[in-house]
Amino acid sequence: MAKRTLASLGAADLRGKRVLVRVDFNVPQDDSGAITDDTRIRAALPTIAHLRDNGAKVILAAHFGRPKGVSEGLRLTQVAARLSDLLGVPVEKTESCIGEDAEAKVAALAEGGVVLLENVRFFAEEEKNNPAFAEKLAALAEVYVNDAFGAAHRAHASTEGVTKFLSPNVAGHLMDKELQYLQGAIDAPKRPLAAIVGGSKVSSKIGVLEALLDKCDKILIGGGMIFTFYKARGLSVGKSLVEEDKLDLAKSLERKAAEKGVQFLLPTDVVLADNFAPDANSKTVSIENIPDGWMGLDIGPDSVKLFQDALADCQTVIWNGPMGVFEFDAFAAGTNAIAHTLAELSAKGTITIIGGGDSVAAVEKVGVAEKMSHISTGGGASLELLEGKELPGVAALDEA
Repeated sequence: MAKRTLASLGAADLRGKRVLVRVDFNVPQDDSGAITDDTRIRAALPTIAHLRDNGAKVILAAHFGRPKGVSEGLRLTQVAARLSDLLGVPVEKTESCIGEDAEAKVAALAEGGVVLLENVRFFAEEEKNNPAFAEKLAALAEVYVNDAFGAAHRAHASTEGVTKFLSPNVAGHLMDKELQYLQGAIDAPKRPLAAIVGGSKVSSKIGVLEALLDKCDKILIGGGMIFTFYKARGLSVGKSLVEEDKLDLAKSLERKAAEKGVQFLLPTDVVLADNFAPDANSKTVSIENIPDGWMGLDIGPDSVKLFQDALADCQTVIWNGPMGVFEFDAFAAGTNAIAHTLAELSAKGTITIIGGGDSVAAVEKVGVAEKMSHISTGGGASLELLEGKELPGVAALDEA
């Protein structure tokens, strides 16, 4: 999947050119509309800076939320203001991503200027990858850069359709970094390679677990999905979360790991709660001693030690999914310990990759995010890449 990158384009290719950049500015906001986390906006800054430094006219396209038609609460006004603050230059926002206003504001751009198109998902044609809509978007520009890894697993007009009308089509700096780390970890890892897979359900991680069995030396399982494995082994799990229709799958995953010689580790003890609440009564027991009426909400201290020992010699570690209900402080110890462990391993030279979603929230909450080798900006996209699936937004880019 070697794709042409923005690094291959210099001033001669970019000066005076109108460049359409697909970014991922789908950022969290509070009830007043204020942005509560601008990580995704900051992640796009290196690509925007490269284009501005080389005299391009920068046209940013982004989605926000899941609007059904035009929604005042899902306009990109706050995003344009925050980006303007971060860049230190005015960023104009268009009234719509296509049409007269967009055309006029793009035409008025000076070299190094930046304009943000209004939410592309205000048009249903975006998610339908409508060719006529894609052509109108593409008509604003001459060059296309995709820097929205978090949306690369979708074949939408702004991620895939526009590439049929523009050339060159290249990966931005963030997209390139995501592909190098995630693809590199899977295709040519420094070994031993370990994957820590957590989260509540086996069903959401089937594809990635099956793919990782072919790639990894060790797989460590945490989160609510462990109880489906325990039940498949014939253990009592109280009122812990179990996917009854996935018991055979759990058995087959353990069996395949044994056949392939992959170390497949489940926790040996768990932290239980008498109900699903932050102030629930809790106790720690071995997995053989889960009583009726209690549910597991975190891995226990013996399991943390087991996992730390297994990770100690690993040269590459991918983490996707928390070890427990880390949103509740009383049940966050397992997730926090893994976050600190990976930070320590990073300092010793291990490549540590946080694969999107809740794991990113966890390392940020613990305050060790900057110590990781790479934090993926795309939850669904990173999972699909780890599964070995082709991402339409990446496939559409020019070959290197």
